[in-house]
Amino acid sequence: MPLFARRRAPEIKDSRAARLVALTSGGRPQWTPRDYGALASEGFAKNPVAYRCVRMIAEAAAAVPLAVFHDGRRSDAHPLARLLARPNPEQGGPDLMEAFFGHLQVAGNGYLEAAGEGPSELYALRPDRMAVVPGPRGWPAAYDYQAGGRTARIGRDADGWLPVLHIKLFNPTSDHYGASPLEAAAFAIDVHNASGAWNKGLLDNAARPSGALVYGGRDGDRLSEEQFERLKAELAGAHAGADNAGRPLLLEGGLEWKPMSLTPADLDFVEGKHAAAREIALAFGVPPQLLGIPGDNTYANYREANGAFWRHTVAPLAERAARAITAWLEPKFPGARVACDLDAVPALSAERDALWARLEAASFLTDEERRRLAGLEL
Repeated sequence: MPLFARRRAPEIKDSRAARLVALTSGGRPQWTPRDYGALASEGFAKNPVAYRCVRMIAEAAAAVPLAVFHDGRRSDAHPLARLLARPNPEQGGPDLMEAFFGHLQVAGNGYLEAAGEGPSELYALRPDRMAVVPGPRGWPAAYDYQAGGRTARIGRDADGWLPVLHIKLFNPTSDHYGASPLEAAAFAIDVHNASGAWNKGLLDNAARPSGALVYGGRDGDRLSEEQFERLKAELAGAHAGADNAGRPLLLEGGLEWKPMSLTPADLDFVEGKHAAAREIALAFGVPPQLLGIPGDNTYANYREANGAFWRHTVAPLAERAARAITAWLEPKFPGARVACDLDAVPALSAERDALWARLEAASFLTDEERRRLAGLEL
Protein backbone atom coordinates (compact mmCIF):
# COMPACT_ATOMS: atom_id res chain seq x y z
CA MET A 1 0.00 0.00 0.00
CA PRO A 2 1.52 3.41 -0.95
CA LEU A 3 2.73 5.44 2.02
CA PHE A 4 0.71 8.51 1.07
CA ALA A 5 -2.39 6.66 -0.06
CA ARG A 6 -5.57 8.41 0.96
CA ARG A 7 -7.22 6.68 3.87
CA ARG A 8 -10.93 6.77 4.60
CA ALA A 9 -11.95 8.43 7.82
CA PRO A 10 -13.11 5.92 10.43
CA GLU A 11 -16.85 5.45 10.50
CA ILE A 12 -18.56 7.05 13.48
CA LYS A 13 -21.71 5.21 14.45
CA ASP A 14 -24.16 7.75 15.74
CA SER A 15 -27.91 8.19 15.92
CA ARG A 16 -29.25 10.60 13.33
CA ALA A 17 -32.20 11.40 15.60
CA ALA A 18 -29.90 12.20 18.53
CA ARG A 19 -28.28 14.97 16.49
CA LEU A 20 -31.60 16.79 16.39
CA VAL A 21 -31.81 16.60 20.18
CA ALA A 22 -28.32 18.08 20.41
CA LEU A 23 -29.26 20.92 18.05
CA THR A 24 -32.32 21.91 20.05
CA SER A 25 -30.46 21.87 23.38
CA GLY A 26 -27.23 23.43 22.13
CA GLY A 27 -25.15 22.07 24.98
CA ARG A 28 -27.05 24.16 27.54
CA PRO A 29 -28.15 22.70 30.88
CA GLN A 30 -31.65 21.26 30.65
CA TRP A 31 -33.25 21.72 34.05
CA THR A 32 -36.06 19.50 35.24
CA PRO A 33 -39.21 20.97 33.66
CA ARG A 34 -41.55 20.05 36.53
CA ASP A 35 -42.01 21.54 39.95
CA TYR A 36 -40.18 18.98 42.05
CA GLY A 37 -40.91 20.99 45.20
CA ALA A 38 -44.66 20.72 44.66
CA LEU A 39 -44.42 16.98 44.04
CA ALA A 40 -42.39 16.52 47.21
CA SER A 41 -44.53 18.76 49.45
CA GLU A 42 -48.05 18.03 48.19
CA GLY A 43 -47.51 14.40 47.22
CA PHE A 44 -44.90 12.99 49.56
CA ALA A 45 -45.06 15.24 52.63
CA LYS A 46 -48.84 15.82 52.84
CA ASN A 47 -50.35 12.60 51.55
CA PRO A 48 -49.99 9.56 53.84
CA VAL A 49 -50.69 7.03 51.08
CA ALA A 50 -48.05 8.41 48.70
CA TYR A 51 -45.62 8.84 51.61
CA ARG A 52 -46.04 5.23 52.64
CA CYS A 53 -45.71 3.96 49.06
CA VAL A 54 -42.43 5.82 48.55
CA ARG A 55 -41.07 4.62 51.88
CA MET A 56 -42.10 1.00 51.30
CA ILE A 57 -40.52 0.82 47.85
CA ALA A 58 -37.33 2.69 48.83
CA GLU A 59 -36.75 0.71 52.03
CA ALA A 60 -37.56 -2.65 50.45
CA ALA A 61 -35.37 -2.09 47.37
CA ALA A 62 -32.51 -0.82 49.53
CA ALA A 63 -32.80 -3.90 51.74
CA VAL A 64 -32.01 -6.24 48.82
CA PRO A 65 -28.35 -7.28 49.30
CA LEU A 66 -26.01 -6.40 46.43
CA ALA A 67 -23.45 -9.09 45.67
CA VAL A 68 -20.32 -8.54 43.60
CA PHE A 69 -19.09 -11.24 41.23
CA HIS A 70 -15.62 -11.16 39.69
CA ASP A 71 -14.84 -13.50 36.82
CA GLY A 72 -18.02 -15.42 37.60
CA ARG A 73 -17.25 -15.93 41.30
CA ARG A 74 -18.80 -14.09 44.20
CA SER A 75 -16.23 -11.93 45.96
CA ASP A 76 -17.28 -10.14 49.13
CA ALA A 77 -13.72 -8.83 49.56
CA HIS A 78 -13.68 -7.13 46.15
CA PRO A 79 -13.05 -3.33 46.25
CA LEU A 80 -16.42 -2.74 44.59
CA ALA A 81 -18.16 -4.82 47.26
CA ARG A 82 -16.49 -2.75 49.97
CA LEU A 83 -17.49 0.44 48.17
CA LEU A 84 -21.14 -0.60 47.99
CA ALA A 85 -21.13 -1.66 51.64
CA ARG A 86 -19.58 1.62 52.82
CA PRO A 87 -20.10 4.20 50.05
CA ASN A 88 -19.12 7.30 52.06
CA PRO A 89 -18.19 8.29 55.62
CA GLU A 90 -21.75 9.32 56.48
CA GLN A 91 -23.79 6.45 55.06
CA GLY A 92 -23.91 2.70 54.76
CA GLY A 93 -24.93 0.93 51.59
CA PRO A 94 -28.66 0.56 52.42
CA ASP A 95 -28.86 4.22 53.51
CA LEU A 96 -27.40 5.42 50.22
CA MET A 97 -29.65 3.18 48.12
CA GLU A 98 -32.75 4.15 50.12
CA ALA A 99 -32.13 7.82 49.30
CA PHE A 100 -31.46 6.89 45.67
CA PHE A 101 -34.65 4.83 45.30
CA GLY A 102 -36.66 7.46 47.18
CA HIS A 103 -35.55 10.17 44.75
CA LEU A 104 -36.42 7.87 41.87
CA GLN A 105 -39.99 7.42 43.15
CA VAL A 106 -40.59 11.09 43.94
CA ALA A 107 -38.89 12.68 40.92
CA GLY A 108 -38.65 9.86 38.39
CA ASN A 109 -34.87 10.44 38.37
CA GLY A 110 -32.11 9.04 40.57
CA TYR A 111 -28.48 10.19 40.60
CA LEU A 112 -25.33 8.66 42.07
CA GLU A 113 -22.00 10.50 42.02
CA ALA A 114 -18.64 8.74 42.24
CA ALA A 115 -15.87 10.64 44.00
CA GLY A 116 -12.24 10.04 44.94
CA GLU A 117 -9.66 7.77 43.44
CA GLY A 118 -10.87 4.41 42.33
CA PRO A 119 -13.61 5.74 42.93
CA SER A 120 -13.63 5.48 46.69
CA GLU A 121 -16.97 7.14 47.57
CA LEU A 122 -20.53 7.26 46.26
CA TYR A 123 -23.18 9.92 46.95
CA ALA A 124 -26.88 10.26 46.13
CA LEU A 125 -27.66 13.69 44.65
CA ARG A 126 -30.96 15.55 44.81
CA PRO A 127 -32.80 15.45 41.47
CA ASP A 128 -34.15 19.01 41.72
CA ARG A 129 -30.58 20.34 41.77
CA MET A 130 -29.36 18.36 38.76
CA ALA A 131 -29.38 19.47 35.13
CA VAL A 132 -28.37 17.41 32.12
CA VAL A 133 -25.84 19.07 29.79
CA PRO A 134 -26.28 17.38 26.37
CA GLY A 135 -23.21 16.82 24.23
CA PRO A 136 -22.82 17.14 20.46
CA ARG A 137 -24.47 13.74 19.92
CA GLY A 138 -27.44 14.46 22.17
CA TRP A 139 -26.29 12.23 25.03
CA PRO A 140 -25.32 13.71 28.41
CA ALA A 141 -21.83 15.17 28.32
CA ALA A 142 -21.93 16.59 31.84
CA TYR A 143 -24.25 17.40 34.73
CA ASP A 144 -24.71 20.72 36.52
CA TYR A 145 -25.43 20.59 40.26
CA GLN A 146 -26.88 23.77 41.72
CA ALA A 147 -27.00 24.55 45.44
CA GLY A 148 -26.72 27.71 47.51
CA GLY A 149 -26.72 29.93 44.44
CA ARG A 150 -23.67 28.19 43.00
CA THR A 151 -23.36 25.66 40.19
CA ALA A 152 -20.80 22.88 39.93
CA ARG A 153 -20.31 21.07 36.64
CA ILE A 154 -19.55 17.35 36.80
CA GLY A 155 -17.98 16.38 33.48
CA ARG A 156 -16.24 13.42 31.94
CA ASP A 157 -12.71 12.49 32.93
CA ALA A 158 -9.71 12.07 30.61
CA ASP A 159 -10.90 8.59 29.61
CA GLY A 160 -14.39 9.82 28.75
CA TRP A 161 -16.00 8.26 31.83
CA LEU A 162 -18.84 10.23 33.41
CA PRO A 163 -18.81 10.03 37.25
CA VAL A 164 -22.61 10.36 37.46
CA LEU A 165 -25.09 7.52 37.19
CA HIS A 166 -28.52 8.72 36.08
CA ILE A 167 -31.41 6.27 36.19
CA LYS A 168 -34.75 7.57 34.99
CA LEU A 169 -38.19 6.04 34.76
CA PHE A 170 -39.76 5.88 31.31
CA ASN A 171 -41.05 9.25 30.12
CA PRO A 172 -42.53 9.50 26.61
CA THR A 173 -42.35 13.31 26.55
CA SER A 174 -38.78 14.02 27.67
CA ASP A 175 -35.39 13.17 26.18
CA HIS A 176 -33.44 13.61 29.39
CA TYR A 177 -35.72 13.11 32.38
CA GLY A 178 -37.99 10.39 33.74
CA ALA A 179 -41.64 10.54 34.77
CA SER A 180 -42.44 10.27 38.46
CA PRO A 181 -45.17 7.98 39.82
CA LEU A 182 -46.28 11.02 41.81
CA GLU A 183 -47.11 12.76 38.54
CA ALA A 184 -49.29 9.88 37.39
CA ALA A 185 -51.03 9.90 40.78
CA ALA A 186 -51.26 13.71 41.02
CA PHE A 187 -55.01 13.89 40.39
CA ALA A 188 -55.76 11.07 42.85
CA ILE A 189 -53.49 12.74 45.42
CA ASP A 190 -55.39 16.01 45.01
CA VAL A 191 -58.71 14.19 45.50
CA HIS A 192 -57.38 12.35 48.56
CA ASN A 193 -55.96 15.53 50.10
CA ALA A 194 -59.16 17.45 49.38
CA SER A 195 -61.20 14.70 51.03
CA GLY A 196 -59.04 14.95 54.12
CA ALA A 197 -59.41 18.73 54.16
CA TRP A 198 -63.18 18.39 53.77
CA ASN A 199 -63.35 15.98 56.69
CA LYS A 200 -61.18 18.29 58.78
CA GLY A 201 -63.54 21.12 57.96
CA LEU A 202 -66.46 19.09 59.26
CA LEU A 203 -64.62 18.47 62.52
CA ASP A 204 -63.99 22.20 62.85
CA ASN A 205 -67.62 23.05 61.98
CA ALA A 206 -66.34 25.06 59.06
CA ALA A 207 -67.34 23.06 56.00
CA ARG A 208 -71.10 22.99 56.68
CA PRO A 209 -73.28 23.58 59.74
CA SER A 210 -74.51 20.54 61.60
CA GLY A 211 -77.85 22.27 62.00
CA ALA A 212 -79.71 25.56 61.67
CA LEU A 213 -81.33 27.94 64.14
CA VAL A 214 -84.82 28.94 63.01
CA TYR A 215 -86.48 31.99 64.51
CA GLY A 216 -90.09 31.16 65.31
CA GLY A 217 -91.39 34.70 65.94
CA ARG A 218 -94.40 36.37 64.38
CA ASP A 219 -94.58 36.92 60.63
CA GLY A 220 -92.35 39.77 59.61
CA ASP A 221 -90.39 39.74 62.87
CA ARG A 222 -86.63 39.42 62.60
CA LEU A 223 -83.77 39.39 65.03
CA SER A 224 -82.19 42.75 65.55
CA GLU A 225 -78.64 43.32 64.41
CA GLU A 226 -77.45 43.29 68.03
CA GLN A 227 -79.29 40.02 68.76
CA PHE A 228 -77.92 38.41 65.63
CA GLU A 229 -74.31 39.38 66.40
CA ARG A 230 -74.63 38.21 70.01
CA LEU A 231 -76.06 34.86 68.90
CA LYS A 232 -73.32 34.38 66.31
CA ALA A 233 -70.59 35.18 68.84
CA GLU A 234 -72.09 32.77 71.37
CA LEU A 235 -72.24 29.95 68.83
CA ALA A 236 -68.67 30.55 67.67
CA GLY A 237 -67.24 30.80 71.15
CA ALA A 238 -69.15 28.13 73.01
CA HIS A 239 -70.22 25.55 70.46
CA ALA A 240 -67.81 25.54 67.50
CA GLY A 241 -64.79 23.25 67.28
CA ALA A 242 -64.05 19.65 68.17
CA ASP A 243 -63.65 20.46 71.90
CA ASN A 244 -67.27 21.65 72.08
CA ALA A 245 -68.76 18.74 70.16
CA GLY A 246 -72.03 17.55 71.78
CA ARG A 247 -72.32 20.54 74.12
CA PRO A 248 -76.00 21.37 74.78
CA LEU A 249 -77.42 24.55 73.27
CA LEU A 250 -79.72 26.79 75.37
CA LEU A 251 -82.35 28.43 73.17
CA GLU A 252 -84.65 31.31 74.02
CA GLY A 253 -86.83 33.92 72.39
CA GLY A 254 -88.59 31.70 69.83
CA LEU A 255 -85.42 30.05 68.48
CA GLU A 256 -85.71 26.46 67.33
CA TRP A 257 -82.88 24.04 66.41
CA LYS A 258 -83.26 22.16 63.11
CA PRO A 259 -80.60 19.41 62.70
CA MET A 260 -79.19 18.95 59.20
CA SER A 261 -77.97 15.49 58.20
CA LEU A 262 -75.62 14.57 55.38
CA THR A 263 -77.19 13.21 52.22
CA PRO A 264 -76.02 9.90 50.70
CA ALA A 265 -74.24 11.94 48.02
CA ASP A 266 -72.34 13.79 50.75
CA LEU A 267 -71.44 10.55 52.47
CA ASP A 268 -70.03 9.15 49.19
CA PHE A 269 -66.88 11.21 49.69
CA VAL A 270 -65.63 8.46 52.01
CA GLU A 271 -65.69 5.89 49.20
CA GLY A 272 -64.20 8.49 46.86
CA LYS A 273 -61.30 8.92 49.24
CA HIS A 274 -60.69 5.16 49.31
CA ALA A 275 -60.85 5.03 45.51
CA ALA A 276 -58.26 7.81 45.28
CA ALA A 277 -56.03 5.93 47.73
CA ARG A 278 -56.25 2.80 45.56
CA GLU A 279 -55.27 4.82 42.47
CA ILE A 280 -52.23 6.22 44.29
CA ALA A 281 -51.15 2.72 45.31
CA LEU A 282 -51.72 1.53 41.73
CA ALA A 283 -49.42 4.22 40.33
CA PHE A 284 -46.60 3.08 42.61
CA GLY A 285 -47.23 -0.65 42.18
CA VAL A 286 -48.07 -1.26 45.85
CA PRO A 287 -51.00 -3.62 46.55
CA PRO A 288 -53.65 -1.63 48.49
CA GLN A 289 -53.98 -4.51 50.97
CA LEU A 290 -50.46 -3.74 52.26
CA LEU A 291 -51.59 -0.18 53.02
CA GLY A 292 -54.77 -1.14 54.85
CA ILE A 293 -57.03 0.41 52.18
CA PRO A 294 -60.51 -1.18 52.34
CA GLY A 295 -62.42 -2.38 49.30
CA ASP A 296 -59.60 -4.19 47.50
CA ASN A 297 -59.46 -7.99 47.49
CA THR A 298 -57.15 -8.60 44.55
CA TYR A 299 -55.06 -11.05 46.57
CA ALA A 300 -56.38 -13.78 48.85
CA ASN A 301 -54.28 -12.73 51.82
CA TYR A 302 -51.54 -10.41 53.02
CA ARG A 303 -48.80 -12.92 52.22
CA GLU A 304 -49.79 -13.14 48.56
CA ALA A 305 -50.00 -9.35 48.29
CA ASN A 306 -46.57 -8.96 49.88
CA GLY A 307 -45.07 -11.55 47.52
CA ALA A 308 -46.55 -9.76 44.49
CA PHE A 309 -45.16 -6.44 45.76
CA TRP A 310 -41.65 -7.86 46.00
CA ARG A 311 -41.80 -9.78 42.73
CA HIS A 312 -43.43 -7.15 40.52
CA THR A 313 -42.26 -3.86 42.06
CA VAL A 314 -39.22 -4.22 44.32
CA ALA A 315 -37.19 -6.94 42.59
CA PRO A 316 -37.33 -5.40 39.07
CA LEU A 317 -36.32 -2.01 40.48
CA ALA A 318 -33.41 -3.41 42.49
CA GLU A 319 -32.19 -5.56 39.58
CA ARG A 320 -32.37 -2.60 37.21
CA ALA A 321 -30.22 -0.55 39.60
CA ALA A 322 -27.72 -3.42 39.91
CA ARG A 323 -27.36 -3.70 36.14
CA ALA A 324 -26.96 0.07 35.80
CA ILE A 325 -24.27 0.18 38.49
CA THR A 326 -22.43 -2.67 36.78
CA ALA A 327 -22.40 -0.89 33.41
CA TRP A 328 -21.48 2.44 35.01
CA LEU A 329 -18.54 1.20 37.11
CA GLU A 330 -17.27 -1.47 34.71
CA PRO A 331 -14.49 0.80 33.33
CA LYS A 332 -13.22 1.34 36.88
CA PHE A 333 -13.69 -2.26 38.08
CA PRO A 334 -13.06 -4.49 35.04
CA GLY A 335 -14.56 -7.95 35.26
CA ALA A 336 -16.84 -7.08 38.18
CA ARG A 337 -20.59 -7.53 38.11
CA VAL A 338 -23.18 -6.35 40.64
CA ALA A 339 -26.21 -8.60 41.18
CA CYS A 340 -29.11 -8.73 43.62
CA ASP A 341 -29.03 -11.57 46.13
CA LEU A 342 -32.75 -12.33 46.02
CA ASP A 343 -32.18 -15.61 47.87
CA ALA A 344 -31.59 -13.55 50.99
CA VAL A 345 -35.03 -11.89 50.77
CA PRO A 346 -37.47 -13.60 53.20
CA ALA A 347 -40.54 -12.42 51.26
CA LEU A 348 -39.46 -14.50 48.24
CA SER A 349 -38.73 -17.68 50.20
CA ALA A 350 -41.94 -19.40 49.05
CA GLU A 351 -41.07 -18.94 45.38
CA ARG A 352 -37.50 -20.04 46.04
CA ASP A 353 -38.67 -23.21 47.82
CA ALA A 354 -41.01 -24.00 44.91
CA LEU A 355 -38.14 -23.57 42.42
CA TRP A 356 -35.87 -25.87 44.40
CA ALA A 357 -38.62 -28.47 44.63
CA ARG A 358 -39.09 -28.44 40.85
CA LEU A 359 -35.36 -28.72 40.25
CA GLU A 360 -35.08 -31.59 42.72
CA ALA A 361 -37.86 -33.44 40.92
CA ALA A 362 -36.21 -32.94 37.51
CA SER A 363 -34.23 -36.18 37.45
CA PHE A 364 -32.99 -35.55 33.91
CA LEU A 365 -30.84 -32.61 35.11
CA THR A 366 -27.34 -32.94 36.50
CA ASP A 367 -26.35 -31.33 39.80
CA GLU A 368 -24.40 -28.65 37.95
CA GLU A 369 -27.42 -27.82 35.77
CA ARG A 370 -29.66 -27.62 38.85
CA ARG A 371 -27.25 -25.23 40.57
CA ARG A 372 -27.03 -23.09 37.45
CA LEU A 373 -30.82 -22.90 37.08
CA ALA A 374 -31.12 -22.04 40.76
CA GLY A 375 -28.78 -19.08 40.26
CA LEU A 376 -25.95 -20.52 42.34
CA GLU A 377 -22.36 -20.10 41.25
CA LEU A 378 -20.50 -23.30 40.44
